[in-house]
Amino acid sequence: MQLIHHTQSPQQELYVYDTFRLYGQNGRFRLLQFSESAVQGAMDLDQPERVLFEYPQAMIHLMKHHRPDFTRAFMIGLGIGTIPRHFPAGTFRVAELDEEVIRISREYFGYTADNVAAGDGRRLLLAEPAASLDFILVDAFNPAGTPRHLTSLEFFRLAEPKLAAGGAVILNLAGKESNDRHINAIHTTLTRVFKHTAAYVLPSSGRQCNIILAASQRPVSGRISQMAGFREAVLEEEHYVRDPRSWTD
Repeated sequence: MQLIHHTQSPQQELYVYDTFRLYGQNGRFRLLQFSESAVQGAMDLDQPERVLFEYPQAMIHLMKHHRPDFTRAFMIGLGIGTIPRHFPAGTFRVAELDEEVIRISREYFGYTADNVAAGDGRRLLLAEPAASLDFILVDAFNPAGTPRHLTSLEFFRLAEPKLAAGGAVILNLAGKESNDRHINAIHTTLTRVFKHTAAYVLPSSGRQCNIILAASQRPVSGRISQMAGFREAVLEEEHYVRDPRSWTD
């Protein structure tokens, strides 16, 4: 891999690499990493519209299948903009805490949409009108994982009234394939606010894997055969997640 950009933002170190091989595929690829080991986004430079990773493929499918006519989505965490660039202009509003990520997504990954606001996603979501969104997506990570204030009971109680009837919250998380108390706790917390939830796990030989949780006031609709290798998971009851003491809206 060839390092083409490295910087230290107030939140984290950021790396951009070019490579001719990615997970067994040959081609020309560009990667964004938030540390030297965690890939946060990848682009096929010869087919920029191609969605390379399984978790955005699965999230895109859930959105299209659960609410095919959706027109309004709010996403926390930009990365390289894979999911919002997949949909028509004007569909997404995006919150990104790290202004350097926004700059890199534009300079190195060609993200041109004028739909990104710099700032904490929860505070920006607070300003959205009630019943105005079809989807709220959380794909935000820091060195410790998904920030706790984006997976807490208080966050989900804030998010639910922002959704139009039948809308859904979808989270991309990282955890163990099974018996992960933290993932179980986030799912349990969702069930305190939403009538229907679904959990999907992408099996992995590594220590952690991608886990997608979805929640709505109506049954979550998706076809497992189109979930890019994710399988449905049954999660155990756990404690629920509350805001960290340091957090205030």
